[in-house]
Amino acid sequence: MTGSGTYQGMTYNRGAISDPADFARGHGAASWLYLCGEEFAAVEGGMSYTDVEAAVPESVNVVSDPPRVMDMDLARRQVEALESLPQPALVTCRTGPRSSALVYLYAGLKDGSSADDVLRQAEADGAPFTKSDELKEWVRQGLAELAGRS
Repeated sequence: MTGSGTYQGMTYNRGAISDPADFARGHGAASWLYLCGEEFAAVEGGMSYTDVEAAVPESVNVVSDPPRVMDMDLARRQVEALESLPQPALVTCRTGPRSSALVYLYAGLKDGSSADDVLRQAEADGAPFTKSDELKEWVRQGLAELAGRS
């Protein structure tokens, strides 16, 4: 099973997932928000949304992997998808930066945390997105613009 991180009941990946069913079982997942498109299924070590659907009772696919830009429209769709899924939920992308950013954004929105508090906690947890200034800014912007929506 790949490494993972958990924050406020949601689990994100910290690398490629070799066995989706094992990953879901290992985390007791009720649902899965999958952020990759079918392009990822075509690469060696990739995974398809069909693999995700077979691993959990409920899932949603919001394609968010490059070259798609992480903007507020995408953030809104991701947050809406998480709102629709039972917890505990898995949130995964190819290797973890985008999924971890979304988990921390969503948790911050749910509990009304400031961007500084969310980013400080993410840094302390070693969340993969904290290595990307672009994703940290996306979380900061999302917390400012989407507050009160979730």
